[in-house]
Amino acid sequence: MMELLVISCFVIGYLAIVFEHPIKINKTASALVTGIICWTIIALIGPVSYTSFTDFQLLLPGVEETEAYHHFLTHSLGHHVNEIAQILFFLFGAMTIVELVDVHGGFRVITDRIKLKNPIPLLWLVALLAFILSAILDNLTTTIVMIALLRKIISSVDQRKLFAGIVIIAANAGGAWSPIGDVTTTMLWIGGQISSVNIMKMLFIPSLVCAIVPVLILSFRLKNMKLELFKSSSEVQEGDATNVERSIMFYSGILALIFVPVFKTLTHLPPMMGMMLSLGIVWIISEIVNNHKDEELKKPLSVAHALSKIDSSSILFFLGILLAISALQTIDVLASFSAWMNVTVGNEDVIVFIIGLASAVIDNVPLVAASMGMYDLSQYPMDHKLWEFMAYCSGTGGSILIIGSAAGVAAMGMEKIDFGWYLKKNGFLAFLGYLAGAIVYLVLYSLMYK
Repeated sequence: MMELLVISCFVIGYLAIVFEHPIKINKTASALVTGIICWTIIALIGPVSYTSFTDFQLLLPGVEETEAYHHFLTHSLGHHVNEIAQILFFLFGAMTIVELVDVHGGFRVITDRIKLKNPIPLLWLVALLAFILSAILDNLTTTIVMIALLRKIISSVDQRKLFAGIVIIAANAGGAWSPIGDVTTTMLWIGGQISSVNIMKMLFIPSLVCAIVPVLILSFRLKNMKLELFKSSSEVQEGDATNVERSIMFYSGILALIFVPVFKTLTHLPPMMGMMLSLGIVWIISEIVNNHKDEELKKPLSVAHALSKIDSSSILFFLGILLAISALQTIDVLASFSAWMNVTVGNEDVIVFIIGLASAVIDNVPLVAASMGMYDLSQYPMDHKLWEFMAYCSGTGGSILIIGSAAGVAAMGMEKIDFGWYLKKNGFLAFLGYLAGAIVYLVLYSLMYK
């Protein structure tokens, strides 16, 4: 009975998230309500005998069942909140560093240097930049930066949409192989399912193939296209930060983000600690860079201003959805579903491939969170094939539909890209890239570990 109520609550909440725009209710609100209600149902209806609680009871001999259940809930919720908090603080630190670089105009270090006029070389350069940047920053930030770049160069809206589609595919592919490039890969990294060095080694080539295949196909379509460019696309705009200050903030921000996986490898402390250290260092650098300016000039370049630009609702969305997933995990629903999938489908590679396709329709964050709860680390240890392939599939499968990734949703809003238009122009390209990368990963894995 309790399991059915929690599952029903989760499904209703999930539908509210998926149909955010038709019902006109922000997905963050739906996620928060769903997560808390799921835990409330567990608290009010229990105690109920399920595996997790039964195992916990054995640790408390002689304790009354109701009191044992209270201790079980407190322990379980504390454990999950600890894991969730690490992810949220990590994202908070990363988003603050990126915004701090952005308010100083640091990304112009890249955008002001691109002056290509031929569509094919420009397409390859844009895809390569998106692929590399998303591995260092994240796919969402990279998409925003690259579309801002395209707006400075290409005047035609339709042409810009084509390039934006490739940016989405390349940014998602670039984020999949980096522990800090995509939220789902970051979740797997922080959760101990993957290690930073191994995931980069195993997924770089498959992710690169995933990005290259669509670009290669689209290059043939653009052979006869004449780009409509802005005459003043290379014009330098004056801002409150000087060119030297922009460069300092850009390179310090990039190096700070790159430092995070190095810090974890050296200290074995949670990635959140490295991210907070990096944020503190970049914060200090920004103070030194701007200490000669008066208060009016310093204000828009301050950390306080950068913090005001952070998408706080996204962080709260992750909190809500991860709380809901942890509720399902606590009452063994995910373990039961995993067992059913293994019996019904059988092949783990097929299961993960399907999860990747599902991420085109359903947000990949809860999908990966659910998968982390479905498969135990004792059975599938760090760097197991299951986790590596899941990082690839969940990170790149969302490119097939424009609503399937944060990068796609951002591009959709910025360029007013229609769902059907993207599906027609880029959906099949993204699927071919996804399929090609998946095949390459499976072949490489079989050659390396046969």
